[in-house]
Amino acid sequence: MNASSRGPVVGWCLYDWANSAFPTVISTFVFAAYFTKGVAPDETTGTFLWGNATAIAAVCIAVLSPILGAVADRTGRRKPWLLGFTWLCILATACLWTVEPDPSFVTRALALVIVATIGFEFATVFYNAMLPEVAAPERLGRVSGLGWGLGYLGGLSCLVVALFALIQTDTPPFGFDPDMAEPVRATALLVAVWFALFSLPTFLMVPESRQGEREPLGEAVKDGLKRIWATLRRLRWSQPVTRFLVARMFYADGLTTLFTFGGIYAAGTFGMDFDEIILFGIALNVTAGLGAVAFGWIDDRIGSKRTILLALVGLVTFGTAALLAPDKTWFWGIGMALGTFMGPVQAASRTYMAKLSPPDQRAEMFGLFALSGKATNFAGPLLLGWATLIFDSQRAGMATIVLFLLVGLALLTTVQQPREGPERR
Repeated sequence: MNASSRGPVVGWCLYDWANSAFPTVISTFVFAAYFTKGVAPDETTGTFLWGNATAIAAVCIAVLSPILGAVADRTGRRKPWLLGFTWLCILATACLWTVEPDPSFVTRALALVIVATIGFEFATVFYNAMLPEVAAPERLGRVSGLGWGLGYLGGLSCLVVALFALIQTDTPPFGFDPDMAEPVRATALLVAVWFALFSLPTFLMVPESRQGEREPLGEAVKDGLKRIWATLRRLRWSQPVTRFLVARMFYADGLTTLFTFGGIYAAGTFGMDFDEIILFGIALNVTAGLGAVAFGWIDDRIGSKRTILLALVGLVTFGTAALLAPDKTWFWGIGMALGTFMGPVQAASRTYMAKLSPPDQRAEMFGLFALSGKATNFAGPLLLGWATLIFDSQRAGMATIVLFLLVGLALLTTVQQPREGPERR
């Protein structure tokens, strides 16, 4: 990689580092817990409301992502869309600071979380579509893996700062009042500043795409709607992109459910307390990040499809082992091995989509990629919940995750391998 190409790659990868603070701190570990325990009337109601807000955002993302991608392809520009949705997420996240520990702030909190999540996911569509513009075809895998690995480490770094600089301190900084949950609420400001600061290199160092027809916005909207409708009508089961998106829909559901319920399983089955779960989550993210970076090189050597298949086999194998783990020590060891394959599945999927996408339809195709990741997000948690209830066992519930991964793995084996070389550009 020469010096002229290194800058755009670094700038692109740093966006993963920047935006991962939002799902890690806001959606998963800190603000979600604060909302359910400190803002909602009770934890059960809070969990229900938070789940509904997540579902509303997912529906909006699934429906609109392909349309926005098609419009962006017709205008020939992606950075303005990336910038706009990035700042939508940043501003909505910063406003979460105003959510006080009182049920009267429930509506405000949920509305801001929905807006921030939509901004985050829409921005990701255009960010992913820029991958083939910053990396040579023979380096797509390692660049995607490096970005994903930095994302895991970036989210973790922001979480560590939030925990040790704001939450778990004897004397909160800036005179924050613990009785008003200000140290916890300030994590939203931290995420907003983190996202804004570390995303700057992306906008300064990554050049604007030269692809596309550069139509005026009004015409682009009209033509984009026609194009996405035509694309959806042309999709056939025999096409590699269709089979890949359906396969990803299943294994993405499995991964999403694993992220959502992994901590619950660790607490309920192995008796981990909150501090242990946080440490386990940190360790899991480290192994996932390192795995994403390492498998990026494997991706460029053996191809993205084979890399995904290899990672899914690893997830199924160690996921099954985690279900059979006899005690906490075994679960820790198996969990670290499991994490090694989580990042590669996600990073290689992004690379594979880039290779399947025509140059003038990349944002549109990554819109469909986002759709495949959100369309059935309810299925995994729903099936897990019913299995847990019917068999009265968390292990039985978590076994449904392995089922989703197996279905995705089986479907992916039917996808025809595309040519993976310079001719794809």
